[in-house]
Amino acid sequence: QVQLVEFGGGSVQAGGSLRLSCAASEYTYNLNCMAWFRQAPGKEREKVAFIDTRSGGTTYADSVKGRFTISQENVRKMAYLQMNSLKREDTARYYCAAEAVGGGCSSDEYRYWGQGTQVTVSS
Repeated sequence: QVQLVEFGGGSVQAGGSLRLSCAASEYTYNLNCMAWFRQAPGKEREKVAFIDTRSGGTTYADSVKGRFTISQENVRKMAYLQMNSLKREDTARYYCAAEAVGGGCSSDEYRYWGQGTQVTVSS
């Protein structure tokens, strides 16, 4: 069982930046993929970004492309989501997930999930 703990959320004004961190109980290289999802009240969960931990390849949702960056630090068992130029519509609870199940990193089914961290963007 892999534990994931997110931190770094908070309140920020539109145009600002936040960096979310995800502390894993396992080296990221031992997990095939790491991803960040988000869910706003009344909306479906959205996969924001994912990283293939072995190749380092990254993919982003169109809604965040060019503004968000996912990264990992295997030695420290960490994954990050740098969020710049934040918009009100980025307000959501953000979840770190690890180990995609079936279909590679693009799958929405991940084995391990954190509890989430809230991000609120005000204008």
